[in-house]
Amino acid sequence: MPPRYSTTTPVSRIRRRLSSTTTTTTSPARPSRSWSPHAAFAAATERARAGTLSPEDAHHLFDDLLRQAAPVSERSLNGFLAALARALDSAACRDGPALAIALFNRVRREEAGLQVARPTIFTYGVLMNCCCRALRPDLGLAFFGLLLRTGLKKNVIIGSTLLKCLCYAKRTDEALNLLLHRMSEIGCVPDAFSYSIVLKSLCDDRRSQQALDLLQKVRKEGGACSLNVVAYTTVIHGFFKEGEIGKACDLFHEMAQQGVVPNVFTYNSIIDALCKARAMDKAELFLRQMVDDGVQPNEVTYNSIIHGYSSLGKWEEASRLFRKMTSQGLIPNFVTWNSFMASLCKHGRTKEAAGVFDSMTAKGHKPDIVTYGALLHGYASEGCFADMINLFNSMADKGIVANCHVFNILIDAYAKHGMMDEAMLILTQMWEQGVRPDVITYSTLIAALCRMGRLADAMDKFSQMISIGVEPNAVVYRSLIKGCCTHGNLGKAKELVYEMMNKGIPRPNIVFFSSIIDSLCKEGRVLDSHDIFNLVIEIGETPDIITFTSLIDGYCLVGKMEKASRVLDSMVSVGIQPDVITYTTLIDGYLKRGRIVDGLSLFREMSHKKVKPTTITYNIILDGLFRSRETVAAKKKFKEMIESGTTVNICTYSTVLRGLCRNNCTDEAIVMFQKLGSMNVKFDIAILNTMINAMYKVRKIEEAKDLFAGISASGLVPNASTYGTMIQNLLKEGSMEEADSMFSSMEKSGCAPSSRLVNDIIRTLLEKGEIVKAGNYMSKLDGKSISLEAATTSLLLSLFSGKGKYREQINLLPAKYQFFDGVSFVA
Repeated sequence: MPPRYSTTTPVSRIRRRLSSTTTTTTSPARPSRSWSPHAAFAAATERARAGTLSPEDAHHLFDDLLRQAAPVSERSLNGFLAALARALDSAACRDGPALAIALFNRVRREEAGLQVARPTIFTYGVLMNCCCRALRPDLGLAFFGLLLRTGLKKNVIIGSTLLKCLCYAKRTDEALNLLLHRMSEIGCVPDAFSYSIVLKSLCDDRRSQQALDLLQKVRKEGGACSLNVVAYTTVIHGFFKEGEIGKACDLFHEMAQQGVVPNVFTYNSIIDALCKARAMDKAELFLRQMVDDGVQPNEVTYNSIIHGYSSLGKWEEASRLFRKMTSQGLIPNFVTWNSFMASLCKHGRTKEAAGVFDSMTAKGHKPDIVTYGALLHGYASEGCFADMINLFNSMADKGIVANCHVFNILIDAYAKHGMMDEAMLILTQMWEQGVRPDVITYSTLIAALCRMGRLADAMDKFSQMISIGVEPNAVVYRSLIKGCCTHGNLGKAKELVYEMMNKGIPRPNIVFFSSIIDSLCKEGRVLDSHDIFNLVIEIGETPDIITFTSLIDGYCLVGKMEKASRVLDSMVSVGIQPDVITYTTLIDGYLKRGRIVDGLSLFREMSHKKVKPTTITYNIILDGLFRSRETVAAKKKFKEMIESGTTVNICTYSTVLRGLCRNNCTDEAIVMFQKLGSMNVKFDIAILNTMINAMYKVRKIEEAKDLFAGISASGLVPNASTYGTMIQNLLKEGSMEEADSMFSSMEKSGCAPSSRLVNDIIRTLLEKGEIVKAGNYMSKLDGKSISLEAATTSLLLSLFSGKGKYREQINLLPAKYQFFDGVSFVA
C-alpha cells in the first residue's frame, strides 16, 4: 500500500497545538525607515543559537516583518527558522521547534505574509525537521502535503526528511516502501543518508536482521548509492542492542572487507556493547585494533571500558585504563569517575578512591551527590567513621545538599556496628535539615535494634514510621518477625505475620523461617527452634526437608536423640522423605554419643530406601567407629566405601590414618601413608602431623625428622600442632637443644604456642632436672594469656617444698614463682 501523506490537519490547528504564544499584541507603529530585515534576522538568529531569544521577541520581529513591504531574504528567514529548530531548551525558550512552526503559520495566515517572506523547499525541510524534533511527525507529514500543493521542486533532502517523519511516526514499513519503490514519484534519488534513516528505524524496532538484509541488498545492486560507515555502524549498533554479538562482529569484519573504514563511533559502539556484555577481553582487543588502525580513542571509548571493569569489580584493570586515559589529557565523565570510585570502595580501596576524589577536584571538576555517596559508602564499609563524618560535613561547604540516600549511608554504617546512639543522632540531624526519612532509613534502624534484642525500641521506630506516612515494606516486617522469633516473643511475631497478610504483603516463606530455626539450633536453642517450627505450621506455612533437618540437627547437637528420631518420624508422616543430609545428620548424632549400633542401623536403612551415602556420611561413620575402638569394623567400612565407588577425599585418609594410629595400628598407618605417597596423593598438614607423631611412636625418629624437613618442599606450612608434636617428642628423646631451637623457630614463624605445650615443656624439663631451662620457659608466660596448669603447679610444689628434691635450687626460678616457709608462689 502506498504511504499516505495526510494533510487533514489544518495548519491553523498546528499553530494552536504547538504554540501558546501566537497571539501577540500588534504594535500600531510601522518599522522605522532605518530598520533592516536582514540585520534584524541576523541578530535574532544569533540569539536563538545562544538560547536567549524569547517567543515574545520572536513574534515582535515578525510583527515588524509583516508591516513592511519589502520581501525578506529567503536565506535570512530559513537561517532563522533552522536556528530555532536546532535550539536547545532554555529559560528564554522552552521549545524552539514549536516556535518555528508557529512563526511560519503567521507568515501563511497574514495577508501580506507570502509576499514579504516566501517559503522555499528549504523552509519546508526545516519545518518538517521541527515537527520531528517536537515529536509530532504527523504534523511533518502535513507540511509535506502543503509542499506538494506549492509545486516546488523536491530534492533528496526533502525525500530524506519525509522518510524521517515516517520513521518517527512508527511507520517504518511505509518508509521502507517509499525508499525502495516510490522516491522517484516525488522526484528524489535516495542517497546514503536516506538509507541510514530507514536502517536506524529498523534497528530501533529490533529488526536489525531486516536492516542487514537491506544493507546487503544495496551493496549487491551497486548503483550510484554507496552505503558509508554511518550505515554499517547503525546496523552493528542495532545487533549489539539485541544481544547479537556474533552478528555484530561479523558485520564489522564484512565492513572492513568492503573497504569501508570504521571510525571512532563504530569502535565506540562495539567497545561499549562488549563492555555491557562483560566481554572485557574482546573489548580490549577492539581497543588495540582501533589504535592500530589509526583511530584515536576518545573520552567515550575509555569511559566505556573503565565503567565495564568497574562494574565487574576489576579495579586494577580500571585503574590501568584510568591512568592511561588521564595521561592522554582526556577527561572522564561523571559516570566514569563515580563507577570507578565505587568499584575501589567496594574492594576495600577507599584510600585510593579518596585519591581519585582529590584528583577530580584538583582538575576543577565539582563532585556531585553520587560521587560523595560512593566515597561515603567506602568509608562506612571500612568503619572509617572520622573520615566519613569529615567528608559529610565538607559537603555543605561545597554547596552539596545531603539527600536521604546520603543520610541512610551514615545511619547504616553506625547501625551495623551497633552504634545506635550515633545512628539516632544522624536521624535527628536528618529531620533538622528537612530531609524526610524513607522506608530504607527505618528498615536499617529496625533491623539493627532487632539484632541487638532491643525489640521495644524497634517497635517504637515501627510506630513512628507509620505515623509519618512511611509504609512498612516486607523487609521491615521480616526484621521485626525475626527479632521477635529470636528473642522469644512468638505472639508478636504471629501478630506481625497476620498484619502483613492483611496489607497484601507476602508473608515470609519457609526459607526465612528455616534460616531462623537453623541459627537457633546451632546456638543450642533447640526448644525455641521447635516453638518457631510450631508457629510456622500455625500460620499456614509448610515445613520442608530443610526445616525438619535443621530441627533434627538441633536435637542431635544437644544429645536428645529420641526427640531427633521423633522429628524424623513426623517428617515421614507428612510425606517428606529424608535425604542423605537428614540421614547423615542423625547418624552423626548417634555416633558422637557412642551409639554405634543405632548409627549403623540408620546407615543400613539408607541403603534399603535407595539413599546413596556420600563421602561425608562414610567419613562420619569411620570416625565414629575408630573413636569407639571398633577398628576391624572401621577398616571393613573403609573397604566398602572404596568398592561402592564413593569418592575418597583427603578428610577420609586423615580420619583413617588418625584412627589407625589411635588404635595401636601405627605400622599399618605408616604402610598406608607410604602407599598413598607413591600414588601422589596431596596430603594436608593435619595428616603430616599425625604421621610424624606415629613415626616417633614406633621409634622411626629419622623418618619423622625427614618428614618434618620436607613440609615446606611439599607446599605446606608447619602449624602450632606440627611444632608441638616435634618439641614434645624431642624432649622425650632428651634432645633439649633441638627442642629449644624448634621452639624458637615456632615463635619466629608466628605460631603462638598453646598453654598445654608450654606446660608440657616445663614439666618435662623439671622432671629431667633442667631447672634453669624450665625457669626460662616459665618466664615466657609473662605478658601472655597462658598460666600454669594444676599439674605443673603441683609438680613445682613437690620439687621445691621443704622436703622437695630441688629445694636448694629454688633461686634458679623466676622471682615471681619462688616461695618460702611453705607459702606457695603466685601462679
